[in-house]
Amino acid sequence: MKIGESLGLIRERFSSAGIEEAPLEAELLMRHVLKLDAVAFLNNLGRELPSEQERLIDSLAACRLSGKPLAYITGKREFYGLEFVINPSVLIPRPETEHLVEKTLEIASRMRSPAIADIGTGSGAIAISLALNLPQAWIYATDISPEALELARLNARQHKVESRITFLLGDLTAPLPEPVDMLIANLPYVKSLDCATSPEPHLALDGGVEGLDVIERLCGSLHGKLKAGGWVLLEIGQGQEERVKRLLSAALPFAQIGTIKDLAGIERVVWGRIDDIII
Repeated sequence: MKIGESLGLIRERFSSAGIEEAPLEAELLMRHVLKLDAVAFLNNLGRELPSEQERLIDSLAACRLSGKPLAYITGKREFYGLEFVINPSVLIPRPETEHLVEKTLEIASRMRSPAIADIGTGSGAIAISLALNLPQAWIYATDISPEALELARLNARQHKVESRITFLLGDLTAPLPEPVDMLIANLPYVKSLDCATSPEPHLALDGGVEGLDVIERLCGSLHGKLKAGGWVLLEIGQGQEERVKRLLSAALPFAQIGTIKDLAGIERVVWGRIDDIII
């Protein structure tokens, strides 16, 4: 069987199973097994597929069809144009989180040497993306999971920014040693019932009955964590913007509050900025 023929079969199996982005996932799975980049893969579609690799592709495809996310099968995921090592101890980075990174970069680029805290860093995708694009910044990355921090450190080493990120084990803002200029977070915001059967770690997904338990705790922990003129940026789920804005307003009574929409028009980030009053 040729590589292109195998690709067509995997695409069909994924599509029939209702997998979103079936064509892309089929290609990524095959490229992982064949160890080919996108260009080389396309140039080799007419090549015969070795039987050993054909069996491995079939086995991994069956694993994907059983419900295991592709990123946990291949052990990697692209985020903000970068490749990260991923395992089941962390949430799989989502494209919508890139809006959080973009807004942070836009703001931080106007600062001389900002201190930025990524709360609940997981794989380290956000912190590392910021470190690579903000050479003048110092980054703190916190997480309550030792396994997540171990993986984040590995990713930081691979992207050669480990020396510019301080990894801190602990709950939300508690480990931060000093106030920061920007505090950003992609915390659990999924309702408990909606993530009950998810293969991803519930610690990184489950936001409680209404999805806002962890965000509420973060807002309650902001006292003394921001410098004058500091910013908070929080990723949220669909329909949560008004409640999160109220939580942030209560935590930062003198702050400007706003939201940012994603490409689908969904309010995806709530932000707050305090003026010259240190809280």
